[in-house]
Amino acid sequence: MDILAVISIPFDPDIIRTAGFILSWHGFFTFVAVAVAVYLTWRWGRKEGLDGDAILSVATWCIIGGIIGARILHVIDFWDDVYQYNPARIVYFWNGGIAIFGAYLGGFAGGATYITLRNARWLTSFFDSPGLRWTGMHRAVTQMPPVSHLADVAAPALLIALAIGRIGDVINGEHWSSFSDLPWAWVYTDPDSLGYGRPASHPAVAYELIFCLIWACVLWWLKDRVRPRGMLFALFFAGYSAGRFFISFVRQEQNTYIFGFNEAQLVALAIMVVTVPLLIYRARLVRPERARRARRSQEPAEG
Repeated sequence: MDILAVISIPFDPDIIRTAGFILSWHGFFTFVAVAVAVYLTWRWGRKEGLDGDAILSVATWCIIGGIIGARILHVIDFWDDVYQYNPARIVYFWNGGIAIFGAYLGGFAGGATYITLRNARWLTSFFDSPGLRWTGMHRAVTQMPPVSHLADVAAPALLIALAIGRIGDVINGEHWSSFSDLPWAWVYTDPDSLGYGRPASHPAVAYELIFCLIWACVLWWLKDRVRPRGMLFALFFAGYSAGRFFISFVRQEQNTYIFGFNEAQLVALAIMVVTVPLLIYRARLVRPERARRARRSQEPAEG
């Protein structure tokens, strides 16, 4: 392919590679992304009057659910090619293989389930029962923040975290894209890179990184303007799904399904089928000053 200029990615995909231990840039930035998402949600949630310890408790179950969900969607995508012949490999998390939509869906399911169970009246009544005093289990159960409120707080943080995680994908060259003669096409020049030897290609993961940062800014601007609670999170999911759906046209995926769409595109369409009508029928714009006054009225008084 005759091109005038390309961007060269010269990095080794691994930071440390010693006997029995490998630390990749992908793994490093994934860890940083999760830590940033938890920290920002904790920080912003406390500013909105939510309990910081409760946020961290929910985050633990979001992470667990996210890991499981990310693995499940990956296994579904590669079942015919890999896992049906060796089902034991399903639990080999350390060998890689995740799907970001599964992480988001599983994380939401894990956190929402935990909040719902912790806030269930039967659980609160059980642990608050005087009859448990002799067991030492008698204690008041701390109420978790509402799912919709915490999800709204987390929405911009999730996009920032995904952008950070995509930095690792930029370095390792794992996600292949369509060949391109555009000036910003890139090539991988390190022999250990998974993209080494491929012609200049679209920087698809960089497109997604930029899109996530732009969409995070949009959500941040709308956070005091969209109501009721939960609609900002729905907007996050709908917007990211739309962006990922179109960006996936310049990605090269191993498996395609109905209409030639890959798994991420099909999941994105399913999410939009749910979230777009929900936003149309429920979401409304409000004056940001009114939302801030309502939020301040709910914050605990400082003593």
